[in-house]
Amino acid sequence: MSELSVNHLLGIKDLSRSDIELIFNTADQFKDVINRPIKKVPSLRDITIVNLFFENSTRTRLSFELAEKRLSADTLNFSASSSSVKKGETLIDTVNNILSMKVDMVVMRHPNPGAAEFLSRNVDSTIINAGDGAHEHPTQALLDAYSIREKHKNLEGKKVVIVGDILHSRVALSNIFCLQKLGAEVQVCGPTTLIPKYIKGLGVAVSHSLEESLAWCDVANMLRVQHERQELQYFPSIREYSQQYGITMNHLERLDKEITIMHPGPINRGVEISSEVADSDYSIILNQVENGVAIRMAVLYLLASKNKMNFKD
Repeated sequence: MSELSVNHLLGIKDLSRSDIELIFNTADQFKDVINRPIKKVPSLRDITIVNLFFENSTRTRLSFELAEKRLSADTLNFSASSSSVKKGETLIDTVNNILSMKVDMVVMRHPNPGAAEFLSRNVDSTIINAGDGAHEHPTQALLDAYSIREKHKNLEGKKVVIVGDILHSRVALSNIFCLQKLGAEVQVCGPTTLIPKYIKGLGVAVSHSLEESLAWCDVANMLRVQHERQELQYFPSIREYSQQYGITMNHLERLDKEITIMHPGPINRGVEISSEVADSDYSIILNQVENGVAIRMAVLYLLASKNKMNFKD
């Protein structure tokens, strides 16, 4: 397979296993690029990409921007907080105004689920979903799975537990889709109030015991509590949550095996993960950050290729 089966990256659910493996193989090549003295290639020279963020973001926006610059693309950064959206302009009008400046690709984060798909049906540009509400975050899932593959060689048969606020997490849903397509077993772990009712319908096991989940898994992906998306009190206190679902070195030292610890960030140290664990050899958190640039370079490059943009090798 030499090209993606999709014209946009809206969600992992739209990708085939072959798509994911093509992205990973392309990321392998770009990882070599970003680790050499001259870190740029001219692959997307003369391509203009706008980073359209209607929600605050640091890591994802910077990762996309760096990936775009490594590919020699021209980039525009758009923040809704300082835009005409605040004056009542619609999403389509905002994007069409930007596209009239001859923009080729749109990387968008939006608080509403389905916003990226809606945009892909209404504007003439390639859309990459950088997170839509509590729905999907496809490039995060890709970089997480890629990081597991790098550590464990493959994902077939690997046991991965996702711990924390599953209900409000776009990372969890995209990870479940991606890991299952690659042959991994997936379990979610957290308080009953933070596990959505539909989750078992996705073929995912549910646990409410961190200790049991850690004993079962090869990889634990620790999620933060998404306070900004919560309208209710889902557990008595942060202290109680941390005591039940926060991972510490004591948990890891009691295991009769070594497991891999991941976190999509931002980390709430001392809540879902202790500083000692985050900074330990068990953790591949910084590898995830590095791999994020390579994965996003691969996605941008492959979508430009698929949509026959005038890019250069």
